[in-house]
Amino acid sequence: MTADSDQEAPLDFYLTPPHPCSYLDRSDAQTLFADPRRIITSTAYQQLSAQGFRRSGGHLYRPRCNRCNACIAVRVPISGFEPTRSQRRTSKKNQDLTMRIEPARFTPRHYQVYERYISMRHTDGDMYPASEDQFKSFLLCAWAETQFVCLYRGEQLLSVAVTDQLDDGLSAVYTFFEPTESARSLGVFSILQQIEQCRRQGLSHLYLGYWIKESPKMAYKSQYRPLQMFIEGRWVTLN
Repeated sequence: MTADSDQEAPLDFYLTPPHPCSYLDRSDAQTLFADPRRIITSTAYQQLSAQGFRRSGGHLYRPRCNRCNACIAVRVPISGFEPTRSQRRTSKKNQDLTMRIEPARFTPRHYQVYERYISMRHTDGDMYPASEDQFKSFLLCAWAETQFVCLYRGEQLLSVAVTDQLDDGLSAVYTFFEPTESARSLGVFSILQQIEQCRRQGLSHLYLGYWIKESPKMAYKSQYRPLQMFIEGRWVTLN
């Protein structure tokens, strides 16, 4: 499989051998990766995002399993989005927070929140235990235009949304937050802040990654409506 534009050489893609799925109880998952030796241009990143690919570190990937199509890429069309009553309540209880857009880089302040988040929320996953090298290899990328959408209470950092700039939108790569502040619903509030950031920039979409119906960890993505799902090569809107 290749992807190209008028000015760019085609990208090669590689399919992994079967491996355990991170979300469902099965061991025959496979992943399609763009050639990791290539520097991905902004044009290629946009084209592949529009085809359901995601970034993890410096790798662009898309699930491609033989007997499963549970992973569905989703995005929020900004022009039609209206927050639910619950989402409006979340915004109201976080009015005391300040949003700052910061460069995507490793700092002790960002890492301390990340380490606490992984240690308290994801001890059952392959990201535990957290490490500085893992933070850098998972969240940072030399070729992506990445920013940290940060939420502060005074000078205390509470949440970081790792966000990539695309031509038509923003891509929500990953969000981590202070786990002791669960009553604030900081994950929800961070997505709402990224939607507002799209509006301010005149962008049309917020890409949310993969929604998996059978995975409780991914269920929250269906709460943002309208929602577009990439199904059989095209985006289908659910109101």
